[in-house]
Amino acid sequence: MKYLVLFAVVAVILFSPNVIRAQEVTLVAPGGMRCPMDKMAPDFEKAIGHPVKATIGSGGATHKQVVAGEPFDVPVVQPPYQDVIASGNVVASTETPLASVPMMVVVKKGNPRPDISTPDAVKKALLAANFISYPDGNNGAGGAAGVSFDATQKQLGIYDEMKPKIKRIQGVSLMKLVTNGDIDMAITFASEIGNDPGVDVVGQLPTSISTPTILVGFVSAHAASPDGAKALLKYLSGPQAAAAFKACGMTPGM
Repeated sequence: MKYLVLFAVVAVILFSPNVIRAQEVTLVAPGGMRCPMDKMAPDFEKAIGHPVKATIGSGGATHKQVVAGEPFDVPVVQPPYQDVIASGNVVASTETPLASVPMMVVVKKGNPRPDISTPDAVKKALLAANFISYPDGNNGAGGAAGVSFDATQKQLGIYDEMKPKIKRIQGVSLMKLVTNGDIDMAITFASEIGNDPGVDVVGQLPTSISTPTILVGFVSAHAASPDGAKALLKYLSGPQAAAAFKACGMTPGM
């Protein structure tokens, strides 16, 4: 009998409308957010009072998901994003710069480091390489790092000339091409390099030919948990997140 009473008490507690359960907060973001999100994830629920589910994809794919109105509480996008605001799927007044991430050049550990100190030096280094690799921009719909470096090559006037030298690839496989010696250098976001001991980071591309990419967060107009979304966005623009961004080679804020 006492077990029946206990069961009844537990049932009342679990199903009582007065019991507040933390609702999951969903986030969608480009690949540049993967590194900082991994570092911040263990603290999310404790810090904001909600579990967080993050979906990380390419910049282009994320952008399309947000414009299409897919149900995420906190979308993170990269410029240009006027169409994101125009879609009505985000609360424009919540626009919050989170961090910027530069494009970096990486070579196999022990290999000579090319001079990338000026645009002319970068041009010479690229033309001298046998093979290079960077994420696939997919004509603007793919990885933002690829879109950025496509623009850099066009600015340098070597986009067509470089085509035979290029292997486009995403994620951790990019660093494997470097460590295996399959390419002379890789170019990608600082946050995508990781801690592979087999690579050397040469440095950042000059900002005159490669503007760091900004990551901007919003509260979704369709947020299932508006309070949770606001709390997450506040956390992502706060001091704890800033430390994670810096650890990933990013600059917090604009």
